[in-house]
Amino acid sequence: LRSCSPGRARRTNASRRTCLVARFGDIYAQERLDAETLLRTYISDVEMVQRIIYIAAVESFHAAKMAYRQFKIRVRETLSLGHSGPESLEDTVLDYIVRHEDLYDVQASVNEVIRSMNINPKISFPPEIDFIVISTLIRELCRVAFSMQTLVPPLDIAFGTDGELFSETKYHRSFDSDFTAALVAYHVWPALMENDVVIVKGEAVTKR
Repeated sequence: LRSCSPGRARRTNASRRTCLVARFGDIYAQERLDAETLLRTYISDVEMVQRIIYIAAVESFHAAKMAYRQFKIRVRETLSLGHSGPESLEDTVLDYIVRHEDLYDVQASVNEVIRSMNINPKISFPPEIDFIVISTLIRELCRVAFSMQTLVPPLDIAFGTDGELFSETKYHRSFDSDFTAALVAYHVWPALMENDVVIVKGEAVTKR
């Protein structure tokens, strides 16, 4: 094991949170649009393209959170053998993870996301193409989602379902929405949450 810097995770929590929230916004503004442009060369249906990207975001957070939990268990088991303080074991584990996030096997998460997307009944893709074409977006989402688990409290995305009541606090309406419609037809981008409070709005399409 590499050496740890005690208390580093909690000392840097606020600055890391600010950077990660900004990075989430950057992915929405850049990688998401790049992925959309790429997908539209294969798929003419804009709704399907946006559904694919939204599901990629949801699955990326799910895969990264699972990977983080497994990574944390392994680190705790290893560090507990020689832990003597003064920090708590949990703080020492968190410090180690923050210092060594490069040990996160992001490619394994990307593969897991693509596997999940291949069996998702809400999205489809021309058979000659693979979801791997948007792996850059998936990789960046997995990285930011994994890092968000090291925050206290961790950040997560809101759970969204087609047909849910549109929430002004959770989402912006897409420009092609019916602004009088009360229900979400589908989601374009998830909202970012901290302790069940929205800190960055997502995007949704409302239609009658």
